[in-house]
Amino acid sequence: MLLPIVLVIASGMAHAVWSMFTKRSRSKSVFLWSIMMVATILLLPVLITVLWKNPMNAASYGLLLLSMLLQAVYSWLLSKTYELGDLSQIYPIMRGTSTLLVPVIGVLFLNESLSVFGWLGILCMLGGFAVLSGIGSNSRSGGQQAQGLKPVLMALCVGLCTTCYVFVDKLNLEHVSPIALLEVTNIGFVLGLTPAVIASGKIIEEWKANKTTLLLGAVLNPGSYLLFLFAMSQAPMAHISPLREIGTIFATFLGILLLKEQQGLRRMLCSVVIFCGIVLIGMLG
Repeated sequence: MLLPIVLVIASGMAHAVWSMFTKRSRSKSVFLWSIMMVATILLLPVLITVLWKNPMNAASYGLLLLSMLLQAVYSWLLSKTYELGDLSQIYPIMRGTSTLLVPVIGVLFLNESLSVFGWLGILCMLGGFAVLSGIGSNSRSGGQQAQGLKPVLMALCVGLCTTCYVFVDKLNLEHVSPIALLEVTNIGFVLGLTPAVIASGKIIEEWKANKTTLLLGAVLNPGSYLLFLFAMSQAPMAHISPLREIGTIFATFLGILLLKEQQGLRRMLCSVVIFCGIVLIGMLG
């Protein structure tokens, strides 16, 4: 069990770093599209070979297409969210939402139950989300609060999309290898951003300004999910997913220290509370 744990923690760290690079970029959609395009081109022969040598039934191909569609929606939502909010505000919400949604759906619709620790974890996460969103802040007018809620709502949508594609990809791993599945998700991600990238016309400008971070992001972005896919292939998803969210603390730290974002202590405490909630739900809930 040690290897999956190490892989998942490394996955969370890598995800936080490339997310910080994205937030620091000039054009979020161009940056995300570029770092994914590199891996997409390199891994395309692998996917073609796998599908050629191991044909699947229609239902399996349908699941792969669903994964691509979810990744397309996810990539568009992600670029918009990074444009609207600070990394230290939106990242814990994006990463924590899926952990919050799964048990809530189970309790409301599947007649499942949560332990006391599970409910405590949900309260921790809801409290952390509320503080990060600025709800109830006396220093803001109604219009300012509404504007401040936009990145929070977008981050929640990203988290919902993440929940969906992780479940679908867990099913896809029964039919394809982690590397082949990674390429399927890469293609969907790139397709979702292509219209915005073409409309912006900023590909050359972004590469001139951020060539080094683009190349690093091209390794860390697909690499973070590949590590997670390998971990999922060796251990139950429910056991390892919560640990990946240690990246919430790391990303918040990067946003405060390197990006000079405001409300540092408040957001750092919120990220720790949200991570504790995730662990409570995943391990003891």
